[in-house]
Amino acid sequence: MDGKPDRDDLFARYDPGPFFDEVVRRAGSDGEQVSRLLQDRLSDIGLDLLYRRSDDAGRELFNLGITFLIYTENQAVDRILPFDIIPRMITPREWQQLERGTRQRVAVLNAFLADIYGPQRCIKDGIIPGELVLGNPNYREAMHDIAVPHGAFVNILGLDLVRDAEGAFRVLEDNCRVPSGVSYVIENRHLMQRAFPDLMSDIGVKPVSDYGRHLLEALADMAPPAVTDPQVVLLSAGTYNSAYFEHVFLAREMGVPLVEGQDLVVGEDDRVYMKTIEGLAPVDVIYRRIGDDFLDPEAFRADSMIGVPGLMRAYRAGKVTLANAVGTGVADDKAVYAYMPRLIKYYLDEDAVIDNVPTHICREAEGLAYTLDHAAELVTKPVGEAGGYGIVVGPKATAEQLDTLRQQLRADPANYISQPMVPLSVCPTLTDDGVEARHVDLRPFCVTGKSSWVLPGGLTRVALRRGAIVVNSSQGGGSKDTWVLEAS
Repeated sequence: MDGKPDRDDLFARYDPGPFFDEVVRRAGSDGEQVSRLLQDRLSDIGLDLLYRRSDDAGRELFNLGITFLIYTENQAVDRILPFDIIPRMITPREWQQLERGTRQRVAVLNAFLADIYGPQRCIKDGIIPGELVLGNPNYREAMHDIAVPHGAFVNILGLDLVRDAEGAFRVLEDNCRVPSGVSYVIENRHLMQRAFPDLMSDIGVKPVSDYGRHLLEALADMAPPAVTDPQVVLLSAGTYNSAYFEHVFLAREMGVPLVEGQDLVVGEDDRVYMKTIEGLAPVDVIYRRIGDDFLDPEAFRADSMIGVPGLMRAYRAGKVTLANAVGTGVADDKAVYAYMPRLIKYYLDEDAVIDNVPTHICREAEGLAYTLDHAAELVTKPVGEAGGYGIVVGPKATAEQLDTLRQQLRADPANYISQPMVPLSVCPTLTDDGVEARHVDLRPFCVTGKSSWVLPGGLTRVALRRGAIVVNSSQGGGSKDTWVLEAS
């Protein structure tokens, strides 16, 4: 540990700057008492011991196989998601808003999907442009008029949230296809309980370990109506998928079979069966961790080697349920996102509990002109990318990068949106230079069957590099345990 600072009070020189701090709360503010206790306990442990425990935690994650794959041009690298030992804190009052806002979000997403694959009232009433929906690459004509149990197209929602300089939560993105990361929420908590029981002692923190039970109950709710004892399976693309650890983890947490496409077959009766050593066994609900394009080579990409031929036939016949439903990607499109406040008012007759980040849609002339003129001040995103790829952060971009961006905008404006640069909130984070502020976001997870349940907390992702604002694991980010405090 040579060269690392050593001091009694780890927070003596801690400076969150102009940003809202998730842990170090101002005197008299919500959560100030627990914040002070946590700071004192970290200082009592001391920097050297924190470094040692942090190193031990990293080794434990790797030994447990809690990894993800990053693909480069020449190789696939198996990595742990870097774990920071200083937790993020959410007070009961903050969680009440987050829980209510997440439930509202999944309700409107499901209403929107039921509408666009049914009567399409939102288009006819001019709430959202028809070409933005029907021309979306994630819109699936095959889903039209399919009856989804309980109207729940989105059974697992991962909602990306940020906080601005005043501490107000904002929705940054909706993740409705195959949202990942919940395994880290649970494993981070287990790791904290093993490695840092002295930090958590006598602090009431809501548990996260019952996620598997809630997920299984929601998936069982989605079984075809005549099924009383549904067989649920988790469909994975296999060991080379970047989130394969999570597939194994969730199948184990639910106590259901983990299968690949080759393990399933669609019979002449349009039922899906799983191959077992005792013969074919019927399958009623598939939690699929495979994108639409690769699910069924008969319906989508004919070259898919990981899907199940005839799966959409069984789905349309109502013999099996897929979670999340096919075609949900149109709802988490970054351009459709801009219309969500209008859609909340349209379907629910409510104002948004958690507001969007203001968004300029470059497919619209006004949005394109504004983005071209203010590219150096905005964050510009391609609508079809995920994982932080393709984002141009204007205030941090070079003149050459901005020139290239403007060329791309003019060539394909429909592929982009832009947003003001939100001053993301920060958390104290253990670095080689001691405890420093690093930017974070939050991904709460909501599971929906007959009703919706929100996992208390969520995945806090942290940008580990000083000054960085992109928190995605594929871009070098890490994660933290997220403490939702019990009401006192």
